[in-house]
Amino acid sequence: MDVDLREEDAEAHVHGVCFKTGPPERVGVELEWLVHDSTDPRSPVPVDRLDALLSSLDTHTFTHGGAITREPGGQIELSAPPGIGIADCVTQTAVDLEALRRICADHGLVLVGSGLEPLRSPSRVLDHPRYRAMEAHFDRAGPWGRVMMRSTASAQVNLDAGERGGGADGYHHRWQLAHRLGPVLVAAFANSPIHRGAVTGWRSTRQAVWHWTDPGRTRPPEHHSDPGVAWARYALDAPVLCIRRPESADWEAPQGLTFRAWLRGVRGLPRPNRDDLDYHLTTLFPPVRPRGWLELRMIDAQPGDGWQVAAAAATALLDDPAAADCAYEATEPYCRGHALPDDAVWLRAARLGPADPEIGKAVRTCLAAAESALGRSAGAEALRRRLAEFIEQYAEQGRCPADDQLDALRRGVRGARPKEGRP
Repeated sequence: MDVDLREEDAEAHVHGVCFKTGPPERVGVELEWLVHDSTDPRSPVPVDRLDALLSSLDTHTFTHGGAITREPGGQIELSAPPGIGIADCVTQTAVDLEALRRICADHGLVLVGSGLEPLRSPSRVLDHPRYRAMEAHFDRAGPWGRVMMRSTASAQVNLDAGERGGGADGYHHRWQLAHRLGPVLVAAFANSPIHRGAVTGWRSTRQAVWHWTDPGRTRPPEHHSDPGVAWARYALDAPVLCIRRPESADWEAPQGLTFRAWLRGVRGLPRPNRDDLDYHLTTLFPPVRPRGWLELRMIDAQPGDGWQVAAAAATALLDDPAAADCAYEATEPYCRGHALPDDAVWLRAARLGPADPEIGKAVRTCLAAAESALGRSAGAEALRRRLAEFIEQYAEQGRCPADDQLDALRRGVRGARPKEGRP
């Protein structure tokens, strides 16, 4: 165990473990779901019912090796092993997801694909010291952290970081393109316009909540020509969320302490070692997170099997060279000559979705390019057709799945009014 980790060693370690390069081949997804009672969706789901559900799962439940975890508000996450290509990933994950849905139904529960809990404010169901410290840290800045922890859900897509060289497959280019595509994916698949029964005024309230939660760990890093350098600086300058203390249930970190400051020495605290640094990396939540691969974390959970369309579009736009070139050009107008979009673009995408004229144009161009790319991908014809249907139903109409939630609310609740300002 390292007891004297220097800043330069920490930066080199972050760069090395977070950007493992290689050709783009594998695709994985991590699907978070809200959990409702199948007969009374407004009622809280007691912890003992969630425990009973999870205890009924074993190593034989999932044919393709999916793993289940529980999030702080009782959300359930299915993490699928990566497939070779998007078609393989979707096929394997769909089998395991269907098994999970059947078991949920046996327990009177249903998985809900929405980026934000629309009906209630769940309590925190995990009492681990990590989550107590996390909540205390976020509470200092406002209510957004609790909402993020307890009420949000995403459809995360994991892709290889890319090769060491330049060009469309190089990890420098893929890192930059993933960030440029972020607002497109936020807008196209926005699906969180309602919270606690009220219209928020945002198509992706989830993205807005993450944006406001803790800027030093939930917004993108500053641009640098080497993404490894950008990420290492971001990681070391991020506030320490918690400090593991095996002998104590109190893992709270001193307010305002960055990992870099901790490396330099803090009275009363032992210096961090490499294990502490690796743990710190798990507490960073930007829209694109490098973990040896790229995690695309900005997509709202999708209704039904809509996650398949979101995953297929994201993969095609990064892995197909022609689609990647098209996407880079299509995102140039809102980048305005900069390498990456600024915070205002991310927020416009979250508030308006594809109804924003500039972002909406990029959505339509990028999804059309993704559809063409899927037509060139072996075994992806069914995904291409589903994406074509999505484009016709949503992108071409300036709509996103959030608009379906809003339509349903307006049909059922007269006089629904949006909130103003922040969600």
